[in-house]
Amino acid sequence: MGSRTPHLTDALAAFMARQPMFFVASAPLSADGHVNVSPKGLDCFRVLSPTRVAYLDLTGSGNETSAHLLENGRVTLMFCAFEEPPLILRIYGTGRTVLPADPDWEGLAAHFPVLAGIRQIIDVEVREVQTSCGHGVPLMAFQGQRERIPAWAEAKGPEAAAYRQEKNRRSLDDLPTALD
Repeated sequence: MGSRTPHLTDALAAFMARQPMFFVASAPLSADGHVNVSPKGLDCFRVLSPTRVAYLDLTGSGNETSAHLLENGRVTLMFCAFEEPPLILRIYGTGRTVLPADPDWEGLAAHFPVLAGIRQIIDVEVREVQTSCGHGVPLMAFQGQRERIPAWAEAKGPEAAAYRQEKNRRSLDDLPTALD
């Protein structure tokens, strides 16, 4: 059975820690804008308190979440159990993008491993946590994490920052991101 609560419990935090992947969803205010859903992996997610979570965001081909957070702050994170027992967990919250130059960077970055390709940290204030049964989620076996982004960033060296400036400053809907 599903439940709703204003905060994370220790059991829910433990469930999230066991999941090798989660999804981030955000949307612009415009009804014509692109709704974004992104899968995230690696060792990038942390529960900071029952009402605060964060994830380390690596360089990508776009930066939709940052643009949407800058515009309206709304974000949803979803975790699915692909092994037994079934469960879906959604975190509804308000987020912000924290960049390396931000005064809060050091404190947040200390929670994460150092990976090549780090772009920003997404810091989320939890507004509501919802669980549901997850019986419709297929069973799948985890084979391992893809290390492609850190390997790409390491090989690019300083050019990775130039790539972020070129590709990650504006959203698909031409909204500014925190990098702009």
